[in-house]
Amino acid sequence: MQSGDERGRAFPRVHESTALLREILTISDEYEVVVAKELDVNHTDLVAMQHLISSGHLTPSDIARRLGITTAAVTVVVDRLVKAGHVRREPNPSDRRGVLVVPDEGSTAKARGLLAPMIMDIDSVAQEFDEGEREVIVRYLQGVVSSYREHLQPPR
Repeated sequence: MQSGDERGRAFPRVHESTALLREILTISDEYEVVVAKELDVNHTDLVAMQHLISSGHLTPSDIARRLGITTAAVTVVVDRLVKAGHVRREPNPSDRRGVLVVPDEGSTAKARGLLAPMIMDIDSVAQEFDEGEREVIVRYLQGVVSSYREHLQPPR
């Protein structure tokens, strides 16, 4: 039998830091909705833009792989991003039949402009801690990243 505190919970009680990480992930998803609206794209297109901005350019196949969608579906994503002026297709110098999808500089600047204030606010929180405390925080977050990476693969 569950206690009153555990009813309605998806998981048993976890450490407060784990609960806060879950809250951060939820708020991050909500923030991405705001950014997507500002850029006039849907969530999938925003994630594609994030990959393109961080990589500089990608092939459509690379985008499909990163998004976990088919190459046919990525064509639709790229078409929408081209039409919105967020990316352009360029010939792939290492594959004359292929193309590269390249982020538009103006769209990249707009996206960074939307994200920069939030990123700087988060960074300023880290500055409230001394070097030793920041090292502990970094070690903890590295462990979280490692746990996420381990669980990217389906269970065996």
